[in-house]
Amino acid sequence: MTDKQDDSFELYDLRVEVTAPVGGAIYCGAKPGDYFELRGEMLHLPPGQGFSIYSLAALLPLLPAKQRPTHANDWMTSDAEVACPDPNCSTRFRIQRLGLRRFNHAATTAVPRPKA
Repeated sequence: MTDKQDDSFELYDLRVEVTAPVGGAIYCGAKPGDYFELRGEMLHLPPGQGFSIYSLAALLPLLPAKQRPTHANDWMTSDAEVACPDPNCSTRFRIQRLGLRRFNHAATTAVPRPKA
């Protein structure tokens, strides 16, 4: 039985890293090894590193789904690479799940939990 007072939930922290084939054309301004991390809703980039808004726009719809635990057979569990949105760019963005982080409903929204 679950504790009715517990309003916690878990999300994966994510690391999104740029990969590219050796000699492949890169037009999005990325360099292999560039990355950002997503912790909860906060995006973290290393100091001095940028990230293309167009690349980010291609990734954003997938990130909340990758943060949530999924069934072992779900493609969201296994598929981890996203192509650069520029069809002429050879970069890929590898999404890696890091550790789970615990959050509380009351700390993330003013909307009350639905009554059971």
